[in-house]
Amino acid sequence: MTATELPERVGDRPPLVAAERIELLRQMIRIRRFEERCVQLYSAEKIRGFLHLYIGEEAVAAGLLGQIGAGDAVVSTYREHGHALVRGIPMAALMSEMFGRASGCSGGRGGSMHLFDAGRRFFGGNAIVGGGLPLAVGLALADAMRNRPAVTVCLFGDGAAAEGEFHECLNLAALWRLPILFACENNRYAMGTALHREHAVTDLALRAAGYGLAAWPVDGMDPEAVATATQRAVQSIRGGSGPCFLELLTYRFRAHSLYDADRYRDKAEIEHWKKRDPIPALSAELRASGALDGQSLADLEAAVDAELDDAIAEAEAGPLEAVADLSRHVYAERP
Repeated sequence: MTATELPERVGDRPPLVAAERIELLRQMIRIRRFEERCVQLYSAEKIRGFLHLYIGEEAVAAGLLGQIGAGDAVVSTYREHGHALVRGIPMAALMSEMFGRASGCSGGRGGSMHLFDAGRRFFGGNAIVGGGLPLAVGLALADAMRNRPAVTVCLFGDGAAAEGEFHECLNLAALWRLPILFACENNRYAMGTALHREHAVTDLALRAAGYGLAAWPVDGMDPEAVATATQRAVQSIRGGSGPCFLELLTYRFRAHSLYDADRYRDKAEIEHWKKRDPIPALSAELRASGALDGQSLADLEAAVDAELDDAIAEAEAGPLEAVADLSRHVYAERP
């Protein structure tokens, strides 16, 4: 199967309706505003540790994670704020985790890179590049063995394609025909290393197809393209055709992390990609079509700002973990 093939029975989906497109815009604005406020809070030392921003890549999270079911599983990366938000983890629980509060989604122990919510089958961010791949294969195998009608979505960056887990996991997923969607967020840089300096073959979808997966590239700056591709892939997986691979071609506008001086990219390159910012692009399209007017957009943004204000207030008021509990979840208790 080539990098652009899909089973013939999977057809193209009609264009998204206006309400679906507005929801894509709303989710992208939520992600962008959340992270912009996190930068401010980080500068004020209310958020500590590492902070990897998703700004510029919002179309992937909004388009992909809005198209899967509550019973499906998600395995994420250390750049996972947007994934967690669209998956439905409350913003207050995420912000509390950023503050290290016990009321956070990971009990204040994970912080930015380790958001987790088992109830929503969001099996965490992972600070190890490629570390989520074998976890996702295990989840998909468990669902298959228990005959659960679930799909596991595994998100990872282009840098993970250089890790051994990438090859091992794609091979096993194809061999066992597991219900898994590999979603590679190819933002063209693994930390400070450009894709072409790390991979002899930069067509990652083609490489995935070499393992027998249905695999194809997607414009990751277009949330509608991502949503449509995800629906096609999930329909194929649920139909028993085995795993799929989406190479989501995107770009991060900010550095790898707030500790990164970002001296490895040409400023003109960054400005070029900012012209494709998915938020103003979709906003302009919705306004041009009459699906959204200026007041409706202002109301949407105000609602997001209010949600953020409430989340920050709740995080600041949230409790720190009691010192007496610090050894919990570290050592196994004796029976």
